[in-house]
Amino acid sequence: MNYIILDIEFNGRKFASDLPMEVIEIGAVRLNESLQQTDIFSSLIKPVYFSKLNSFIKKKTGIPQEDIDIAPRFPRVISEFIEWLNRGGEPFMLFTWGGEDLKRIVYDTRMHKMDDAFWLSIDYFDLLKGYLRHKNLTNDVSVENALADLNLVSEGNAHRALDDAIMTADVFRSVFEHLDLDTYKQKYKDLYTNAKERRMVKNAVRAMRTQKAAPTWELLVSKHLEGKIALTDPRKEAELKEYFEAEAAKLPPRTTPLETPPQSEADNQPL
Repeated sequence: MNYIILDIEFNGRKFASDLPMEVIEIGAVRLNESLQQTDIFSSLIKPVYFSKLNSFIKKKTGIPQEDIDIAPRFPRVISEFIEWLNRGGEPFMLFTWGGEDLKRIVYDTRMHKMDDAFWLSIDYFDLLKGYLRHKNLTNDVSVENALADLNLVSEGNAHRALDDAIMTADVFRSVFEHLDLDTYKQKYKDLYTNAKERRMVKNAVRAMRTQKAAPTWELLVSKHLEGKIALTDPRKEAELKEYFEAEAAKLPPRTTPLETPPQSEADNQPL
């Protein structure tokens, strides 16, 4: 079994445009069964939309515009990456820090009208979630903070895909023995909700219990989601309802105070 640690960088204006965000760099590290690095993959990608890097991405990544201008397009790079993943015929599992990296690859594959079957079929593991479970944390942490927490020294540049993949591989090695790969490996699944919306549902379920209200979907929608989350897409509504039911099931059963048994007439007689 090979362990592939993946990281991407992407460009776009997430909150200011309807045009898609696009992958502009892929970096990956291949580890063997002994967790030794045996190969790397690294490539820039020239985007279709927003061909000019916005100032935030340029400052964050340090990628020169001139390098993006001469980079190959996504179809060529992703084909080369799939070929690299399958090199040697060894089975592999993909590891990402959060779910965004694989999602962006799937979205760009579809945007370019390429077959997404490969990405839907492979096993991947969200190392961020694995790290949070191991450390018993509830809030997300960056790879850099995980390295610091593990007393690991990084030599790469954060926010460049290959360097981030190498740093993530360092975290992976450090916590490997604490990861339940068989239980928590997964395959890509389209999501119609975002992390903020799911967190809103989770907090609402807790609030209902604190207020001693039985958590119901109807109460959630009317008291906590109305005006905050649009449920016009039935796929989003179904996904949020499923998430709500899962969160509600995690709550401990409600206990009712024991009733005081009625006193007998003898008990009421004065001494």
